[in-house]
Amino acid sequence: MRTQSAAKENSPLAVTPPIRPHMPWRVATVQALPEFRLRVQFLDGTEGTVDLAALVRSPGAGVFSALADPALFAQARVECGAVTWPGGVDLAPDAMYAEIRKTGIWVLL
Repeated sequence: MRTQSAAKENSPLAVTPPIRPHMPWRVATVQALPEFRLRVQFLDGTEGTVDLAALVRSPGAGVFSALADPALFAQARVECGAVTWPGGVDLAPDAMYAEIRKTGIWVLL
């Protein structure tokens, strides 16, 4: 029978390193701004703005309609290199990165 300390040492959590996304299009930081905008910075230092105002207010917003609540929108955070909100709403970091690299802003309609 293994001791409790041996079990802890040999647990998958003890031997598996945490996932650290390293693709340049992964989001490093996010800041919610007024008017349903975000300021994002990617792992490679690229920075830009994401404008969700038209999307969250549109009749076809789908799951994004929940973000029309400013309190919920302000809860934007980074998980595994993507911008997410409570409830499972997230943004595709690779599409965001590509557009921000071109124009500095990603406007979702």
